[in-house]
Amino acid sequence: MVDALGNPLRLILSVGERADITQAESLLVGYEPNAVIADRGYAADKLIDWLDRLGIEAVIPAKKNRLRERPIDENLYKDRNKVERYFNKLKQYRRVATRYEKTALSFAGFVYLASALILLA
Repeated sequence: MVDALGNPLRLILSVGERADITQAESLLVGYEPNAVIADRGYAADKLIDWLDRLGIEAVIPAKKNRLRERPIDENLYKDRNKVERYFNKLKQYRRVATRYEKTALSFAGFVYLASALILLA
């Protein structure tokens, strides 16, 4: 999760074959955002309903197989690239990109270190 400037706020590691949406609620707990901007992979009714109950705007386009499109703020959706740019910066650190570390704890340590360096740059 990144803030409006693209700075990392929270990172949660999950197993490689699990969908990212399983961590969405865990990422948001403790924060009070006005909007959540995400790609189509997060367009599950359960997550969108949860965001609506909390009064958070869901700027998540509907999946292609949906019968009806959900309206989203296109201008706000353009800011989704800040997450992509953060991950691009993170992958510039070779040790993170190639995942040399065998344990999740060691890998997380290097991800946090790289994130701190990104924040300082």
